[in-house]
Amino acid sequence: MPAAKAYSAPSQTSPLQPTTIDRREPKENDVAIEILFCGVCHSDLHYARNEWSDVMETVYPCVPGHEIIGRVTGVGSNVSKFSEGDLVGVGCLVNSDGDCPNCSEGLQQFCPNMVLTYGSPDEHLGGVTYGGYSDSIVVDQEFVLRVPDNLDPAAAAPLLCAGITTYSPLRHWGVGPGKKVGVVGLGGLGHMAVKFAHAMGADVVVFTTSPGKTEDALRLGAGEVVVSRNADEMAKHFGTFDFILDAVSAEHDINPYVMLLKRDGNLTLVGAPEKPLPVAAFPLLFGRRSLSGSLIGGIPETQEMLDFCGEHGITADVEVIPIDKINDAYERMLKSDVKYRFSIDMSSLKSE
Repeated sequence: MPAAKAYSAPSQTSPLQPTTIDRREPKENDVAIEILFCGVCHSDLHYARNEWSDVMETVYPCVPGHEIIGRVTGVGSNVSKFSEGDLVGVGCLVNSDGDCPNCSEGLQQFCPNMVLTYGSPDEHLGGVTYGGYSDSIVVDQEFVLRVPDNLDPAAAAPLLCAGITTYSPLRHWGVGPGKKVGVVGLGGLGHMAVKFAHAMGADVVVFTTSPGKTEDALRLGAGEVVVSRNADEMAKHFGTFDFILDAVSAEHDINPYVMLLKRDGNLTLVGAPEKPLPVAAFPLLFGRRSLSGSLIGGIPETQEMLDFCGEHGITADVEVIPIDKINDAYERMLKSDVKYRFSIDMSSLKSE
């Protein structure tokens, strides 16, 4: 059984630290991958600290990481999609049942039996699955994604979660030329939404509570920036948006944004505030506006997103860190002290 170097959290209150984990021997449908970079998602922090225990109890030791970029080092006898040396990615899922209605439509993210990259029961080795804070991983070929060679691997890593999380709802709600799109929050998710919506040809407006983010929002592709605390600026856009993507995870009032939608406009949540958000009925009733949520994307759409990024030269804005800075990165992430995602250089594991 191959051993892999990794970083794990031994308990809810422990910092992540070096360890060794088991990886399975590749089977006929498997792809063995040397991990080059792994993005750092806020979900990693929640999982490592057992902050989502009501929906997903953490099993320790845990190895987070679901924004994986790597090189194929070996393939099973039935693998036809990949060859040794290919640049590939692995996102939030490593398996699903394959035959439910959701899987049949390529929507594996809604499969009732989906297997997450970390924290799901591991049918091969027992225990739970271990994620990408590691030097290697073995994944079924159906859940491995081809990464365009023109993308910087370090900056492409967050595409596997932050990228698809924002791309999927933009596509689902028909964002494109002639559409006016709002993005609430300019963080790890929001900055990707701005890049995608701009590349899709939409008129993009960023909403932020921080006037200091204006220059960056314009650089990323926004045509206008609205400071959401300014009632006059907000009122100017009443009833004009086709679609608004809310990427804020902190508690906030979404009702003013609902009022900005056109008739039949939609506001989609991709942030996950800890407490329920109150929603007034009348702004939805008058205008037949709708409120929805969205969860990552299926494998076909994730590949579509990566191909779109290759065509348009889109990657995340990242700060590359060595693995021994991961605990500092978690604390900085809590303070929003990163533009806009951390990406771990897994070659740094070799010295651990």
